[in-house]
Order: sequence, then structure tokens, then C-alpha cells
Amino acid sequence: MLVVGLTGGIASGKSTVTSLLKAHAIPVIDLDILARVAVEPESYALSALVRHFGDSILRSDGTLNREALGSIVFNNEKERKVLNSIVHPAVRRLLAWELAKAWLRGEKICVVDAPLLIEAGLWKLCGAIVVVYCSEILQLQRLRSRNNLSLTDAQARLSSQRPLSEKLDYADYVIDNSGPIGDLQNQVDSVVAKLHKRAGWSWVVSWLVPPVGIVRAALRVGWRLWFQGVGKKKGRSTRGEKKAEEIEMRDRRRRSSAAS
Repeated sequence: MLVVGLTGGIASGKSTVTSLLKAHAIPVIDLDILARVAVEPESYALSALVRHFGDSILRSDGTLNREALGSIVFNNEKERKVLNSIVHPAVRRLLAWELAKAWLRGEKICVVDAPLLIEAGLWKLCGAIVVVYCSEILQLQRLRSRNNLSLTDAQARLSSQRPLSEKLDYADYVIDNSGPIGDLQNQVDSVVAKLHKRAGWSWVVSWLVPPVGIVRAALRVGWRLWFQGVGKKKGRSTRGEKKAEEIEMRDRRRRSSAAS
């Protein structure tokens, strides 16, 4: 089974890409959902969070108050690292179980949808990585329009994440979401075809003979880390990396046309 990591940034369009992948009957494991499951009441992770951050992060019904926790860690790198050190291992365990179930079902490809795929180090477990990209200017514009945020608030949210331009160094495939939905659809179709080709026919052998699958997975990860140099600077650029002035003028013209 080819495990594919899908990542992007806030307002980059990753959710739309996820929907398009599901339309191809490709199973998608959403790590945001697993992160919520990991901190359900009476879970070890939630108990550890309460011990560190206090009861103020709990709602009256004993569930996690994400807004209260977010206000603590949003601009505090030290506390955010503590949060990640508690939640990430719990999420990894849940992810391992979901991948095992996908393998038992005989899936050829399984996508792991993870906004923090790179930051959490989960990219090392993937046989291929897809990055959904758009320029920072477009991210800001979409974020402000979608969430009705001021420029300052939108920039603060964006700066709390790793820049998309840095994630390109980890990408095997880049889906550039700077244009219309039709263009995005075509890119997703193309990437899906390439993923099926990458998985090949030998995935059947790996499924039928588990030891072979384990060895192949270990070899693939080792090859990507030490020979392909995934994560090292590649100097990659995409169609979405245009001059900020061009993007701003284009969007101004679009807004003017919509208003007239």
C-alpha cells in the first residue's frame, strides 16, 4: 500500500483537494479528526494536558476547550511544543491503527491528510508527499475573505504556520491552487494517475505477503531519506509563485468586475 502524505497551509485549498481525491475512491485519513479523538474525555492525552495547563482548558462537560487551549499556545512557542509532545504521539498511534485497517482492506493507496505533516515529522513515514500550494498573498486574501479577519489577524494566523514555500522541499507532487477549480481538478486527476503508477502492481504481493510489505516500506523510506534527499532545499518554484503586484492587480480587477 502506498501511503501518501497530503499537506498544505491555511486557506491553500487542501480541503477541496481532499474532496477531489475521495471522488477517485481513494481513502483519506484526516489527522484533524484523529487529533480530536486523541483528546476525548478520559483519554491519556487529555489527562496529560490538564496536568500541565490546568482545568481551565476543560469545558463544564469535561471535553477539551480548544479555544481556551489555543489562547495559551497561540503565541507561546514553548507551550506549543509541550502541547505537541503530548498530542502528537497519541495521534501517531491512532494513525498507525487506521493505516493497518486500510492495509487489511487491501487498499492500493491511502492518503494521510495532515496540515502539520512536515512539522510533526510524519512525512518520514510516507512513500509520497503531495503539497497543495498557493502564494502567501493569495493565502492572506482567501483567509481574510473566508473568516472576515483584519490584515493583522490574518498575518498572525499565517505566521503561526510553516511557510508553504518551505514545504515544497518535501513534495513529490505539487498541486498549485492559484487558478480556477477546473485547473485544480485537472491537476488532481494527473497526480492520482501518477500515484497509481507509482504504486504499480507489486502492492498486491506486499498485501498478500506482509513481511515483503514491511521490507519494501522500510527500503522506500530509507531511499527517500538518504538518497532522494526529501526535505533538502531544491529551489523549486511553481506557477503560483508570481510577483505580489501581479496577484494584487489581478484580484483587484476581479473584485471590480464582481462589483460592477
